[in-house]
Amino acid sequence: MGACPVSGPTLEGELLYTPSPERISRARITDYLGWLSAHRGLRLDDYDELWSWSVADLEAFWSSLWDWAGIRASKQPAVVCERGAGAEGARFFVGAELNYVDQVLRASKDDVAVVTVDDEGTRDEVTYGQLLELVGAAARGLERLGIHQGDRVAAVLPNGLPAIVAFLATVSLGGIWSSCAPEFGAASMVDRFSQIAPKVLLVADGYRYGGRIFDLTEKTRALARALGGGLVTVLVPVLGEPIAAGGSGRTSAMISWAQLCGDPGTLEPAQVPADHPLWILYSSGTTGLPKPIVHGHGGIVAEHMKVLTLHQDLGPSERFFWFTTTGWMMWNYLVGGLLVGATIVCFDGNPLYPDPMRLWRVAADEGVTCFGVSAPYLEACRKLGLVPGDECDLSKVRTIGSTGAPLSPEGFAWASAAAGEGVLIGSISGGTDVCTGFLTSCPILPVRAGELQCRALGVAVAAFSPDGHPLVDEVGELVVTEPMPSMPLRLWGDDDGTRLHSSYFAEFPGVWRHGDWVKITPRSTAVVYGRSDATLNRGGVRMGTAELYRVVEAVEGVTESLAVDTSELGREGELLLFVVATPRGPSSEEDAGEAVAPSPDDLSARIKSALRQELSPRHVPDRIIEVPALPHTLNGKRIEVPIRRILLGASPTDAVAVDALADPEALQQLLDAIDRAGLR
Repeated sequence: MGACPVSGPTLEGELLYTPSPERISRARITDYLGWLSAHRGLRLDDYDELWSWSVADLEAFWSSLWDWAGIRASKQPAVVCERGAGAEGARFFVGAELNYVDQVLRASKDDVAVVTVDDEGTRDEVTYGQLLELVGAAARGLERLGIHQGDRVAAVLPNGLPAIVAFLATVSLGGIWSSCAPEFGAASMVDRFSQIAPKVLLVADGYRYGGRIFDLTEKTRALARALGGGLVTVLVPVLGEPIAAGGSGRTSAMISWAQLCGDPGTLEPAQVPADHPLWILYSSGTTGLPKPIVHGHGGIVAEHMKVLTLHQDLGPSERFFWFTTTGWMMWNYLVGGLLVGATIVCFDGNPLYPDPMRLWRVAADEGVTCFGVSAPYLEACRKLGLVPGDECDLSKVRTIGSTGAPLSPEGFAWASAAAGEGVLIGSISGGTDVCTGFLTSCPILPVRAGELQCRALGVAVAAFSPDGHPLVDEVGELVVTEPMPSMPLRLWGDDDGTRLHSSYFAEFPGVWRHGDWVKITPRSTAVVYGRSDATLNRGGVRMGTAELYRVVEAVEGVTESLAVDTSELGREGELLLFVVATPRGPSSEEDAGEAVAPSPDDLSARIKSALRQELSPRHVPDRIIEVPALPHTLNGKRIEVPIRRILLGASPTDAVAVDALADPEALQQLLDAIDRAGLR
């Protein structure tokens, strides 16, 4: 294949990929267009026409999707979309009764449903028939524990088979699922689960990450104490050594996973209204108590069947991978592959262990067709100069998915070459709030560097000016002007809807404001520039942090960066840039032939020069401060807003929930650097 393009700039909008006539003809979205013509008398010539119709006539679009996808329901919807005020307050599929698990039952029992690979390389797989037998047994066990419709089941489990089985068993009964990843801190788990009062808690005895073993005994005890009496804890022996029963402070009854699943049961999913709660997800929680976001059976089934078939082009012949933990919405998205009969490939462990090629080898070994990771992972691979397609057989990969942060144009170009010719780079931008993408990929559209291919079908995305007017080819607030089925039913405990309204609809009445900067191009692609609440506003010129990071992190010697503008209304503050430098090599005479990273002063000068020439003189930082590491959320996102709050006077304990960070030590290192610089 040759080397991947890892050096030199890539122009935003540069054409990287054009779908072949063969790929277009066999794409599921092409089948859907033909179905619309045959069954609805609707002839649409291209994606733009299809998208425009899908948002102009929501009822017709979602009705057609329901029928084309063959969504199973014991009662069909009487009303497809009952409107509220704009995007707020709508109800979808009113009168329908169904269950998420009904859709999984459609798959061929002999097809492989789930493949699991762990940190040590242990692999397992189950067919749909085997999976549903396990789910039936777990459902009977949950029934014995008193789980009924509306009861909550919480889990602290790695991304493996027990989590999938427990989720499907819970929702088959009409119970409500909620999960945290095992690496969450105990306080972070308590912050989430204490809001929803679960009746059953499933916990692993521990987990493996990067060749190390992490025991969860103390976290489990702390969580059980905090959640109080009446809770039943189910112990899942991921490490093979069950947590010892009893122990100081233990307040809940305890049984083993084997006891829960000990008796076989016939799987008969409870028929629930479309807006019956399916699961509770959580916002990141880095700046306050995490929002408990409630989604419903009907909305998620319809949305995920839409996005996974029409946009991800998934079905029974596909193998679907996304690197995620059970604490990120991408786990729910990945499990959604079961709705469409795909094989989902689950990896639990360190993606860089024992080396950065680990996930690429999983893709090769498992014949993955849609390979999803985070943008930071792709950028890291690019900077390491990896050429995955030269090291393993990635011939089955047709799509490389990217999410979690904006992917730079250079990242697009590298990924486009990483697996070989004809691979679509599908960058997605969405969120936990809707458990899907607003902006996404499409198998029948070209790919351009730095641009997300399209606005998702049925999602009325726009870029708004501060006064609420739509913009084209200008950066504005990412908004959704019409309702989506997967918008939250409510926030748990927010009975009057006040918190839901203030979180999403207060800025523009009847319009969902997501909190990202976006540009919709004249060709209907989109560019995301980062969080709008982390905007860099210098001399009236507003810019998203993603634009600055792209320039800074292309400078040799920079590993990662974080920018914060301390300006407030009526007062221009400092633009601060924190950088993690590439480790500096020896500088002795005998090592003179080795490459040595630039000194701090030289690196700072190079960064400023690059920003002045390639971005904007106004966005040259007032100060550049080197730090050993930068803190991230458990989902790998930079915490720009909390750091800005600290710099403006908030205490770290008020600004950041440490247990919501993947690397709390990095936060302390950053705070120490801030103090040394006299910034607080």
